[in-house]
Amino acid sequence: MVTYLLKKSYRLNNFKEINFKDLWGDHGVFTTMWIFGKPPKILFFNNHINNLIKSLKSYGISKKTLKKDIIETINKNITEKRNYNHLLRIALNKKIISISLRKRVSPKLNFDLKLVKLKREDPTHKNLKYKKILSYLSKMDNSKSDIGLVSNKKLLETGTSNLLFVKDQKIFTPKKNYYVGNTFKFIKNRMRKIIKKDIFLKELENYNEIILVGSGKGVTSVKTINQIGWKRKNLNKYKILHKHYQSAIKNCNNYKF
Repeated sequence: MVTYLLKKSYRLNNFKEINFKDLWGDHGVFTTMWIFGKPPKILFFNNHINNLIKSLKSYGISKKTLKKDIIETINKNITEKRNYNHLLRIALNKKIISISLRKRVSPKLNFDLKLVKLKREDPTHKNLKYKKILSYLSKMDNSKSDIGLVSNKKLLETGTSNLLFVKDQKIFTPKKNYYVGNTFKFIKNRMRKIIKKDIFLKELENYNEIILVGSGKGVTSVKTINQIGWKRKNLNKYKILHKHYQSAIKNCNNYKF
């Protein structure tokens, strides 16, 4: 069971607090950010908010003060006095904004990927059509496993993160049909080249490393895909990517209320 520090919902038109609604399954979008430390820092905050606003416009959810309203919602629900290590989720549909905070679980090195035949609805946006994915994740120990989404015999992403694949000292990522997250964008900007390629299940044995990158998982190395007998061969690229990610954490500024 996930333990929440906070769960609140407000009406968008007047900011009146209402009973909490997670909004899963609604027509809308969300973003999940890592908030950590005291005073708090939020990793890649501006990117998260800007992407959220763009996605909301694509979903026909607009209001002149929308960005201001989102930030005010965050400001009145977090404090400088608490030491955070949480995932901060902001979700919106046309009528409601919801905010929640849950403990961030650190991934372990014995991480297993469980393959399922599933593809996100409208994967280019972080939309709320997420119930099927959650039905799998809710049964897992998220510190040790995630689901790998498979469509047309190709591996696309996980239930929480982007995927990188390493072969012959080169890094590959799927061609399309997945959400491009902010951690992925950061890593891409730090690496010389990430090659887009269809990642077929039948070819996974050729890859030395599979790496998750995302707000919840950070940079995580997959040890096994037990269903098909895949095992990582080394941690070479993971160590490099992890160093880049640690530099982002170190250089992250305190959140400005």
